[in-house]
Order: sequence, then C-alpha cells, then structure tokens
Amino acid sequence: MEVVCLDLEGVLVPEIWIAFSDETGIPELTKTTRDEPDYDKLMKYRLNILKEHGLGLKEIQDTIAKIDPLPGAKEFLDKLRALTQVIIISDTFYQFAGPLMKKLGYPTIFCNSLIVGKNGEITDYKMRCEKSKYTTVKALQSIGFETIASGDSHNDLGMIQASKAGFLFKSPASIKDQHPEIPAYETYDELYDAIRSVIEG
Repeated sequence: MEVVCLDLEGVLVPEIWIAFSDETGIPELTKTTRDEPDYDKLMKYRLNILKEHGLGLKEIQDTIAKIDPLPGAKEFLDKLRALTQVIIISDTFYQFAGPLMKKLGYPTIFCNSLIVGKNGEITDYKMRCEKSKYTTVKALQSIGFETIASGDSHNDLGMIQASKAGFLFKSPASIKDQHPEIPAYETYDELYDAIRSVIEG
C-alpha cells in the first residue's frame, strides 16, 4: 500500500512568507527553506523581523486569506487522491494552513504549531517532531506503507531520499543541480504520471 507525501508551499500553494513579504513590503521575509536549510535558524530570523515591525498572527492570517492554491493544484490533488492515499507534510503551522486546506478540499495535513501571546504576537513555534518530514515517512513505513514523496526545498530532501520513490517539483535550479539523481518535474501532469507509474509498477 502506497501513500504519497507532498510538501505544501511551493508545490500546492504559493509560499506564505513571500506573499506576506509582498503585502508588508519587508524584503527580508522572502527568505524560505529554498534559501536556508536550517529551519530553526530561519524561523528565529522570521520571528525577530515580525517583532521588530510589530506584526503578529492576525496580519499573516489576513494575507493568507487572499492566497489561492497554485493553478491546477486542487485538480491534481483530487486526481491523486482518487488514485491513492495522500498526506501533506509541511513545516508550516496549523494556524496558517486552515484556510488553504479549505480551498484544497480538506486534504490531510501534518504540520507544526505556533505559540501565540494574548496580544497576537507569535512568540515561538513548536515542531510536531524532529526532522518532521523524514520522521513522518519513516513512521509510515514502520506501519506497512511504502512512501512516494515530492517537494521543492532543502527540507523535503529527507523524505524524498527515504522514500520508495521521490521527486522534486518546481524546485530552484540550485537544488536540482545539487541532486541530479532525483527526477525533477515542473507540471502537475508530469508529477501525476511519475507517481502513477511507481504505483502501477
């Protein structure tokens, strides 16, 4: 039994922090896991910038409310879910993901949690588990699933490399160049066909 594990941002929806950077005019917030492999370092950097500018959860959620899935993402996900089980494994947060899951037809998502003060300030974050994407695919494998994984960033490489099959999707050239052994695709049709061919053997 296969289960497909997909990244969220950059694969199914636009990058939330880049959208928030555009909305606020704060260029430093464009940095993502495509640029910084150390997620803890990246999040501490982001939280410091939010604090400097007096921005909190409400402002980010207001931006997220305007974000739509990438063109074709929901159709791809619906088609994939008709073929096999799908779990979205993301390093985003439940406080961010809710409105986006509604627009994607409520797929299953495993992600993390923000710690938010009474005034709406994001004071910290809590990872669901260490190396969450890699750890999750290993846990799924331990209960009898074969995993097929796809993502676009540094933090997706662990789950891609640990899976029966793994694919880069809409990745920057730098990551594709570093990992020529991982098939890389740019369209949902290509990714769907690659996943289907693994499942159908």
